[in-house]
Amino acid sequence: MSGGAIFQQALRVVGRSALGHLEQADVIRALEAGRSGPLAFAYAAGAEAGLARDALLARGAAVFFSFCAANLADDIADGECTYLERPTRTGPAVQFILQNLAFATLARGAVPSDAVARAAADLVAAAGAQLAEMRTTVWTEAATREVAEAIAGLQYAAYLRILWVGTPLEPSAARAGRGLGIAAHVARDLATGDPRIHGLAPEERRAVTLWARDLAISLAKESLRCIDAALRTIVPTLEAAL
Repeated sequence: MSGGAIFQQALRVVGRSALGHLEQADVIRALEAGRSGPLAFAYAAGAEAGLARDALLARGAAVFFSFCAANLADDIADGECTYLERPTRTGPAVQFILQNLAFATLARGAVPSDAVARAAADLVAAAGAQLAEMRTTVWTEAATREVAEAIAGLQYAAYLRILWVGTPLEPSAARAGRGLGIAAHVARDLATGDPRIHGLAPEERRAVTLWARDLAISLAKESLRCIDAALRTIVPTLEAAL
């Protein structure tokens, strides 16, 4: 079993919805576009927390729907949504569907309302940071850190809040999600040449990279298998940039 099980659960949820065939097809295209996201991580995190299979699949699918909504918004903003016809027209409706599928699936996954509220607050802040990023024309170390903290750190903190609530790992959710999100975000920006980090002066770029690397090393000390698996590709990228 792996992230593919969560993807199949998401497809089942879409198939049981009141959407017509054409609308389902649009939503599935957005899900396909998000397959490189947190599917495997969500499954591993839920399994490590000891979730029963039904709860793991429901919570994992909710996380995946939320991620795909955010991914679609980002792709539309960057002009990279090639998987929907007329994305600036159809994309907002698909995003609206994905967000509500996430909430409906959370309810079926028996996630307590206070955990949903905290996760939603994190995601609101992450979306706000994305708006701030779009208005940024000159990148500084402070601006790069703020974006990484919110867009990635808060997003993954929200996902782990959902996956780990009511389990022995719940107290670690915010810290682990923040650290992993930031480390992955900086590593990805380094690998792809994103101006958020490559637009910095060399000393500022090194400071941001060290910050992300230190967060990753700190997380590795907690000996969580799901985190360690993610860090195996993240840490080498960060260290190679130092």
